[in-house]
Amino acid sequence: MQNGATIAVRPVRPPQDNIPQTKRQRDMLLRVAGEYVERNKPVGPLSIDELRTHAEAVLKAANLNEKYLDYTGVLVNNEVWRRTVAGIPFEKRLLLLPKCLRSEGQCQGEFDEFGLVCGHCGACIIDELKSQAERLGYAVLVAEGSPVVMSLIETGKVEAVVGVSCLSVLEGVFPYMEAGAVPGIAMPLLQDGCANTSVDVDRVWDAIYQSSDDQVRRLNLEDLRGRVNSWFTNASLGELLTAAENQTAELALTWMAKVGKRWRPFLAACAYQALAPNGDGTLARALRKAGVAVECFHKASLIHDDIEDGDDLRYGEKTLHAEYGVPVALNVGDFLLGEGYRLLVETEASDDCRIRMLAAAVQGHRNLCLGQGNELSWIRRPRPLSVAEVIDIFRKKTSPAFEVALKLGAILAGRGDELNDVLEQYSRSLGIAYQIRDDIEDFRSMDEQPHALNAMRPSLLLALAHKRAQEAEKKLLESVWSRSIEPGCVVKEIEDVLAQLKVERLASDLMESYKSRAIGCLYQFRNPDLKALLRRVIGKIFNDFEVMGCCNDHKAGLSQGSVSSEPSSK
Repeated sequence: MQNGATIAVRPVRPPQDNIPQTKRQRDMLLRVAGEYVERNKPVGPLSIDELRTHAEAVLKAANLNEKYLDYTGVLVNNEVWRRTVAGIPFEKRLLLLPKCLRSEGQCQGEFDEFGLVCGHCGACIIDELKSQAERLGYAVLVAEGSPVVMSLIETGKVEAVVGVSCLSVLEGVFPYMEAGAVPGIAMPLLQDGCANTSVDVDRVWDAIYQSSDDQVRRLNLEDLRGRVNSWFTNASLGELLTAAENQTAELALTWMAKVGKRWRPFLAACAYQALAPNGDGTLARALRKAGVAVECFHKASLIHDDIEDGDDLRYGEKTLHAEYGVPVALNVGDFLLGEGYRLLVETEASDDCRIRMLAAAVQGHRNLCLGQGNELSWIRRPRPLSVAEVIDIFRKKTSPAFEVALKLGAILAGRGDELNDVLEQYSRSLGIAYQIRDDIEDFRSMDEQPHALNAMRPSLLLALAHKRAQEAEKKLLESVWSRSIEPGCVVKEIEDVLAQLKVERLASDLMESYKSRAIGCLYQFRNPDLKALLRRVIGKIFNDFEVMGCCNDHKAGLSQGSVSSEPSSK
């Protein structure tokens, strides 16, 4: 959804038989291909026989079926050319997208002799990909066929190609690319036929942002996250948080050590890692204190949220207030806030740096409380909320913590003010997408956990359903919103309404839209390390989600290299 445009609901099809069926398998195969190329160092351009030999070796190493040979060949060829493409300026690259990515029926684009002229309606992923690539300097074509590519390359204006297409078209284009020694990175569509197709969108973004100055491929995010997690063992926390004072301090340390995703300190570490002047990847003690401070603020907010929402479980165990009572829990939450600010004050940094970190934390704390206040006001007088109202609550409740984490890392690295606007845009979109993902997961677990529906909090899925529902369904939803009926008693009815109205798919599309907005703002960064790293962070945070459906279009008889003069219609 963009600028109020209608949300495009794209059917989801499983990948075709000769492509690995899960994102995890495809990511594993990409990793094995990258390691193989790094180890054996094949030199491009590879002939079709060379490529087949390498692809067979990669498949054997990955222990996958030979039917994935063509797909694996594309991955190997990508890895062979990746560094070459990274060294070519954006202004000398062509982004080639297939017309089938458009959303037929909503697409406002038109066709000319070169392909689709995007109407910027925001109904599909083409607008996002095209706009951001052009801002970087790419030439962009929404067309198919090797003649178009080769004619541009022959002009000397294009030296590398980043392309999306189905395997059958990539097979046809390969001989031209190989003959012309054209560096390229290709992302196969997961289905042939140009109908209801999908693509691993994160791969497309990674390829677009590929840069020779980009250190992201040499940075192991799993290793970085592991080091961040090591800050939260009892022993490590004991060095920063004193548990010997009394029960309050002891409970605070125990609560901090409980299982958690640690996304916020991880974001602080990412920002510092990308911007630190020494560039050696050393995680300073100052960063450790800042990361633990960020988690103190987050864990304090969880304690308070659990009290306000009446939740009795967190991390599969009793919440603090359920076990020790509300007064004790409130006090522990307040203590953690104090500890967070203490750690920032005691950070090994200049006075100016500490003042700026405190200012960022204070502003984030204030904004989060205002967002929570909006939700609490609604709880006192519950009513159906619009989609925009729910999104606004998500933005104010979730985004500030991401923003504070990124700013603290940037400030410690000696940067900050000049990055504030972009970090705020990124955090805003990331926070909304993150909260939508949580909302979707809550409703997926209604059968096993009816409390998800009982929870007294704004819901995007209910807002979407209420907007689309007719009389009887609308009255049922209003009764749930207003709590005039016990939500747990109508779980099955609510599930049926949500399924009938397809609101989970709408919510997923909104989530993808805000993820794309977060990605889209990264072009403003002049630092390639931070830009690429924050792009990968989005993929890491949303790793449990499958690929986004990207097409509701038919091939309409378009042959390779030809361009239809009129949009296709069903």
